[in-house]
Amino acid sequence: MDNIDSINMSRSQSPVMLEMRQMAAMAGSGLEFGTIQPAATNSPFFPVEKGANNLSFSQVLNGAIKSVDQLQHVASEKQTAMDMGISDDLTGTMLASQKASVAFSAMVQVRNKLTSALDDVMNTAL
Repeated sequence: MDNIDSINMSRSQSPVMLEMRQMAAMAGSGLEFGTIQPAATNSPFFPVEKGANNLSFSQVLNGAIKSVDQLQHVASEKQTAMDMGISDDLTGTMLASQKASVAFSAMVQVRNKLTSALDDVMNTAL
């Protein structure tokens, strides 16, 4: 059973096999398991410019905060337009509000995890 044939596999198992093959190829190429490879695609929140491969943690965090802030402003503008009768796009307003809410909740969770990690580091005995 050294070779697993993908003919009888479901579509959900096929990506797992592809990932296993990639890991096997990486193991055979001499790369270590914990090696971090650069991302192949740009994130919509943090577009990477050509030649700018040196993003710091603070830059990424600032980008995330600005993105959440922008979503909050868009939702607020749409809600104000609905309240004043300028717009009748209720679904767009609700969607923008929910996007902003989810983004803010995710940012709060990241903040809580970072705070918890900092507390763990500070309480580590040397």
